[in-house]
Amino acid sequence: MSSRSKFSFVLVGVGGQGTLLASNILAEVGLAAGFDVKKSEVHGMAQRGGSVASHVRWDSERVFSPLVGLGEADVLLSFEKMEALRFAHLLRRGGTAVVNDMAIVPVTVSSGSSAYPGDEHLARVFAALDARLVMVPGEALAQDAGNVKAANVVLLGAVSCLLPLPEEAWWACIAQRVPKKFLDLNHAAFALGRANAGAGAPIGA
Repeated sequence: MSSRSKFSFVLVGVGGQGTLLASNILAEVGLAAGFDVKKSEVHGMAQRGGSVASHVRWDSERVFSPLVGLGEADVLLSFEKMEALRFAHLLRRGGTAVVNDMAIVPVTVSSGSSAYPGDEHLARVFAALDARLVMVPGEALAQDAGNVKAANVVLLGAVSCLLPLPEEAWWACIAQRVPKKFLDLNHAAFALGRANAGAGAPIGA
């Protein structure tokens, strides 16, 4: 068990990015570490292209609600940049945003009725929260591992660096969730995500 008693996570993306698989793995890692865990999917549309979100809470005591409130998330894990902005209000001041360097242009932008926000705007939003912003080239690293679809595991690798749990604890849960024929690919993706995120201070340190 970690010395810290609780952690709150919000995972966001669009349908087809593996957001819900990542949230399931995150919940299982917490359970394996001895936390009480609650998870909730709070998306409106799970089909490809629709916004997807999941809340995950770990606590050394009983968790009564899975929902993460305004300004309560320790970690915002976003698989797409605009989704990070849409859910930034849930991140606590001084929290950490792990954001996939991926833009999925919505119809409102492609039709010309609105503009996609730039990286400078993204940086300003999280700076205003005194948050640590970790940008991860998820698809590029997943391609290096062997398949761009492993980007969600790359992002989990990055998040794993923020928590005081051994790498092996994460990999044990991931290995139970991915097909055996893709174990090597996903192990490489996870390792690349960890290496990209570096050895920053764990959340709450």
